[in-house]
Amino acid sequence: MDAATPGDDSTLPTVAAVRHRKMEATQHLLGDTIRLSDEEWQSPSLLPGWTRAHVATHLARNADGLTRSARGFIEGSPVPMYASESERQSEIERGSERSGLELQIDLDTSAGELNRVLTDLMALPDERLAEPVQLRPRFSVPARLLPMARLSEVVLHRIDLGVGYTIDDLEDDIAGWLLDWVLLRLSNRVDIPRLRLVSSSGRVATTGTFGDEVEVSGDDRHLLGWLTGRSGAESLTQADLAVLPLIG
Repeated sequence: MDAATPGDDSTLPTVAAVRHRKMEATQHLLGDTIRLSDEEWQSPSLLPGWTRAHVATHLARNADGLTRSARGFIEGSPVPMYASESERQSEIERGSERSGLELQIDLDTSAGELNRVLTDLMALPDERLAEPVQLRPRFSVPARLLPMARLSEVVLHRIDLGVGYTIDDLEDDIAGWLLDWVLLRLSNRVDIPRLRLVSSSGRVATTGTFGDEVEVSGDDRHLLGWLTGRSGAESLTQADLAVLPLIG
């Protein structure tokens, strides 16, 4: 993202490339989780207060939510990803009590259904894919970016599962794409300090709304990890001068 303005999605990759990487990432995640015992599923994840079973249930319900929104968009009857925040949290709590086999089946089947709906979505003409889909309150993206939304969830929560996959394992292309995606997500946030992000990949972006601007530099994966709380400031320059809220 060269001298980018947050909210500009013009530098994001093709839908086909993202969908290919999304399917690969999903299979890698399922390969990691199939080895977990019931006891390991109920052990803490890297997200405070959540077990691995919480993370898996969240991922499955995220797939369902994206499926719901994509199908509503296709049919011309927009619906939110979740009926309410309280219902979403309740579903995650209930789902976290299941066995490892039930969690694995849920992850697999929900991801498969989303992939089928995305195939139908991407068959729409380009002008329709440029229309917005609301993912969360006050955050909408062009329909063509729904695969990117899912790629981000799968990759970042695979890290959260604590099964050996870390921010350092991200492929260069995915790290760059997800950094651009996170900057797009931050474009509607008013609680971000003013930042100038300079990556060794050539990306330069500014974001944030208050305070003196801090220039933070490093590679794509560690900028992404820092912005999303998946890694610290130690691999970056001047990141310790900025305090970020929880971004997720």
